[in-house]
Amino acid sequence: MTDAPEPQSHETGVGSHGLGPHVVGQRVVVRHLLPDGRASDILGTCTEWGSGSLTVDREGHGPVTVPLAEVVTGKPVPPRASVRARVPAQEVEQHVAALWSSITIQPLGQWQLRASPPHGGRLRRRGNSALAMDGPGIGWADAAWGVRRFYDALGQVPTVQVQRGSQVEQTLAPLGFAPMGDGDAHAQLASVARALRSVRSAAPDVPAEIEELPDSVVVSLDGGVASGRGVLSGDWLLVESLVVDPGSRRRGLATAVLAEVLDWGASLGATTALLHVETDNAGAIALYGRHGFTTHHTNRYLVAR
Repeated sequence: MTDAPEPQSHETGVGSHGLGPHVVGQRVVVRHLLPDGRASDILGTCTEWGSGSLTVDREGHGPVTVPLAEVVTGKPVPPRASVRARVPAQEVEQHVAALWSSITIQPLGQWQLRASPPHGGRLRRRGNSALAMDGPGIGWADAAWGVRRFYDALGQVPTVQVQRGSQVEQTLAPLGFAPMGDGDAHAQLASVARALRSVRSAAPDVPAEIEELPDSVVVSLDGGVASGRGVLSGDWLLVESLVVDPGSRRRGLATAVLAEVLDWGASLGATTALLHVETDNAGAIALYGRHGFTTHHTNRYLVAR
């Protein structure tokens, strides 16, 4: 606790402190006055904003409600870093294999050669590329040759998934592998519990059709104009194929789909959510960022020339 600065006017509840209904679901820090005139800080997730108060769920200490007239300062703060943020990129990406019921994985030193059938009518890059987030553990020329031989035998373009800007990308360049030119994608992580609290506070109430299998779920809203899929890999929840028809956007349907997928994952013990979002998809990046997803690493696909 510290001595309070000169209080500001909060007649509307939204002043220079930068708080307002828009912070519901976000992690915030709020300084407020105590009955004795001193000030105290609260750190946690804003769960409610009313006409005269806000409620903050303090991390590990439960909720507290503060009258808006007693707020001195406050602002949104970044989500608390997850321990999963320290997991190596290779380990994160290995969970992606759970997306496909049929996938061939063959080791190539420390890399993985992957091949899977078409999904959604097309071959998926993540399932048909060598996963190479670190050195191969064998000679670089041998690794490059192994990638070429594996995918040439399948009649596919030899492709390698790397971390953008990594030593792997730089070392493969003189061996004949160059960026595909599109498809760079952030791998983003979030706490399932925190993301679920956030989307629940923002999602519209829309009836959902849910198709469940033991380790996956497909969610469809409003006659199929919005849909998404969730897949379990241990206690990781993979979120993919979240799409909304262009004519139905800006109605919160993507948030509603995400809420259903996260709720399903949480009910089965998932603790970490993982998704890929292409780097040029500003709208999706903003959506996920509002609900606690942060970039763990950025993927790039290299193809043999």
